[in-house]
Amino acid sequence: MELGIRGRTALVTGASKGIGRAVAEALAAEGARVFLVARSRERLLELARRLREQGTEADFLAVDLAREDAAERVLEALRRFGDAELFLGNTGGPPPGSAEDLPPEAWVRAFGELFLPMVRLVRGLLPGMKARRFGRIVFITSISVKEPVENLALSNGVRAGLTGYLKTLSREVAPHGVTVNAVGPGYTQTERVEALLAHQAEREGVPVEEVKGRLEAQIPMRRLGRPEEIAAAAVFLLSEPAGYITGQTLIADGGYVRALL
Repeated sequence: MELGIRGRTALVTGASKGIGRAVAEALAAEGARVFLVARSRERLLELARRLREQGTEADFLAVDLAREDAAERVLEALRRFGDAELFLGNTGGPPPGSAEDLPPEAWVRAFGELFLPMVRLVRGLLPGMKARRFGRIVFITSISVKEPVENLALSNGVRAGLTGYLKTLSREVAPHGVTVNAVGPGYTQTERVEALLAHQAEREGVPVEEVKGRLEAQIPMRRLGRPEEIAAAAVFLLSEPAGYITGQTLIADGGYVRALL
């Protein structure tokens, strides 16, 4: 299938590792120009160099998206690179904790790290997408938007809010040829999941391997996902043929979530 991505400009946040990096690599493999954003300059520099060596036009900006001025800095740098037609919005996950124990300050911080950066970037990107009558916006959220995950109250709450935002936005911008969707990854082989497994093991006083084994036993495919598998779902939603899909969350979880819809 021809994805219609070749030559298009993509903005990828959280691009230095894990799923964000896998999406950037997959977009580059399809011939897209990629602008990479994350906090780690060293990782972004390494990735941009490798993509350029493979023939991809790539540039980056190291910035913490939780900063109030970060979105404008990204958009200004992006204007010099090229107007983005594709936007993959990805952020790191908030710390674990129960809804009962987390203080209001933790919720404010999580909202500022996971939700507001996406809104600020979308507001800056939409005018160009609407003018071209083509745009693809995909957020990386979580299975928690379908089935809340124990002891991840911040992620459960804020990512659900982002899902409500994308669903509302998708109806508003659909007449302009812009789609807005999400991919909800299940448990995937990333540094984030490794940290969560380690945290759970410490709480229980058991080896990490035991916690991981119990988790994999709950997944019908009996394994964690690979970042490139999540990236494949995201790249399809960013593609030209996916133009009639909008306002949706595609769950990529090896069958873990039991919900019907």
